[in-house]
Amino acid sequence: MANYCVNLAKFALFLLLQVQGAAASMNKSKQDIKRRIEELRRDVQHHEYLYYALNQPEISDEDFDLRMRLLQKLESENPEFVTEDSPSMRVGGQPSDAFQSVRHPVAMLSLSNIYNEEELTEFDRRVRDGLGGAVFKYVCELKFDGIAVNLCYKDGAFIQGATRGNGEIGDDITVNLKTIRSLPLKLSSPQPAPEIYIRGEVYMDRNGFRMLNEERQEAGLANFANPRNATGGTLKILDPAVVACRPLKLVCYSLWFEGIADKGWAQSKALEWLKEAHLPTSDEIRICHNRDEVVQTWQEWENIRSDLPFDIDGVVIKVDDITQQERLGATSKSPRWATAYKFKAERATTLLRGISLQVGRTGAVTPVAELEPVLLAGTTVKRATLHNEDEIERLDLRIGDTVYVEKGGDIIPKITGVDKERRAKDIQVFRIPDRCPVCGETLHRPEGEAVRRCVNKACPAQVQKSIEHFASRGAMDIDGLGESIVNLLISNGFIHDPGDLYNLKEKFDVLRELNGMGDLSVNNLLSSIETSKDCSFDRLIFALGIRHVGSGAARLLSRRYLSIDQIRAASQEELEQIHEIGPRMAESIIDFFRSPSNIELIEKLRNAGVRLEGENISPETQPLEGKTFVLTGTLKNYTRVQAGDRIRALGGHVASSVSAQTDFLIAGPGAGSKLKKAKELNVTIIDENEFTELLNDPAKIVEN
Repeated sequence: MANYCVNLAKFALFLLLQVQGAAASMNKSKQDIKRRIEELRRDVQHHEYLYYALNQPEISDEDFDLRMRLLQKLESENPEFVTEDSPSMRVGGQPSDAFQSVRHPVAMLSLSNIYNEEELTEFDRRVRDGLGGAVFKYVCELKFDGIAVNLCYKDGAFIQGATRGNGEIGDDITVNLKTIRSLPLKLSSPQPAPEIYIRGEVYMDRNGFRMLNEERQEAGLANFANPRNATGGTLKILDPAVVACRPLKLVCYSLWFEGIADKGWAQSKALEWLKEAHLPTSDEIRICHNRDEVVQTWQEWENIRSDLPFDIDGVVIKVDDITQQERLGATSKSPRWATAYKFKAERATTLLRGISLQVGRTGAVTPVAELEPVLLAGTTVKRATLHNEDEIERLDLRIGDTVYVEKGGDIIPKITGVDKERRAKDIQVFRIPDRCPVCGETLHRPEGEAVRRCVNKACPAQVQKSIEHFASRGAMDIDGLGESIVNLLISNGFIHDPGDLYNLKEKFDVLRELNGMGDLSVNNLLSSIETSKDCSFDRLIFALGIRHVGSGAARLLSRRYLSIDQIRAASQEELEQIHEIGPRMAESIIDFFRSPSNIELIEKLRNAGVRLEGENISPETQPLEGKTFVLTGTLKNYTRVQAGDRIRALGGHVASSVSAQTDFLIAGPGAGSKLKKAKELNVTIIDENEFTELLNDPAKIVEN
């Protein structure tokens, strides 16, 4: 029995060793597979960079495809090793119903424009004065004609990309940007900070744009007007698989991270780092030490612009040193340390065949030039805005004239002059009629304004535009209610104002029989209309289309008043006391609520169950009201955007720089000059743990 037990123990030990050996062998095999996948990823990323960013491929397309297929096969067989930054994940996103909003950590300001040497001299003078005579230099870069984007990398991985939007908030288009093969999902160089932001321009080159339009023609689709429009339209597509088929390209030109100035960075150094990190950049970069060198660079690049494979519309001029950039600062719209020196607009000559009139949402009548089609800056131009009758008089414009046409900013066609030597003697002066071209109502030109307006609120053109505005994305966001559908509903007598939209559910059977509609389209439209009932109060205010009240003013009103009835009851004097609402806007708000048709619209919305009230923003729900916060350094549990959103949700204000008006500085690791300045100004400094406590119990910390 003892021998039996010994033999049994030996056998058990043998089995145990066999199992351990098999497990070790399996682990070794798994580790080998993981290593092979990682090697393949690096190899594919390397060849993507050579092909898409540098246009210098080292292997054939067939060899590249073999590598990619092998990577995809290994990842599909070993899903535990799949990562978000793998090249195989570029078109892995699912189609979306809508883009989410993203708040930029630093506002994406627009550049100011200059058009001649005198304006350049003035810009240069302001820079010199602002720097107090300090030595500085400029970096000159090509101004790509595309769509600006902001890219976020965290610990070397691409985690988010967004459009400029309104400069403060853009659209999250991460899945669409991942389809751009020159955009690395994993950086090749160590990041200078845990979280960095890179700005760039998405564009199409001329060849890619031409091929895209050829494909659309073959499919019976309308051509895109120009590469920029094609790029903008593509980035708005909700299905990344469709975006992946479009010839989008990317060029990166700016880097930002918390403390970049304190670490002695310059724009030229940032461009070098972007290139080292294998991000796509332009080779056309010039360092200029004075105004004259900038002029020379501008002239050289204007001469080669037509030879480039992509569109540019000027030269971007930036002060190189980022510390000096911060010293110069910015206006509310644009940085003082940079400007765009625009190229001269291309000009064409054509015939003015007629002048048509468009009636807008507020009744404004705008004349539009109908032109003999002419090729200009790569696109065929048939129409050009004339703004108002004063512009027609200034140009002394007459139907039948030979006119000069340019593209403002290389985008919007405009008439800049008349060849009067070719004018026929019997051409008559054009006059804006006294009656609306749509409804026949008398046109009125208010004192001090340049446009005539149709005073008939029931004018079909105004109704059409007001409903389109009401349904637009920034307002009630009713998907599927574009120009053609609105026109279809109005022409069939189903709607007369935005309030009628909420009664359409009673007409389902009739709607689905309309041309261009169907069960699916009608169901989707009615569902979107129903969802819009719960839109935020500020969007409802904006959707009403009160003249002079944009989305920003609508937010101010929604924070000041709890309901549409409170706004209606407000006096002009009370409205003017609200910061940024002046007499003109206040008067417009009062006039809106005096109109019986507008009151009728509001009652329709109320009866339909549309939300006409805001959140209760009492001191209990907005405990940080009146408090200003600044963020610096890196937070562990929040991105800067998330932290800012949490503060704003509690009524606080987030500023980008420390001042005497700052109440709290939230400082994480890596805090630099903002921390130093906060100490100098005696600003309350809190760390991330205290910030979390503040969010959980804001009254406690605010009181202290």
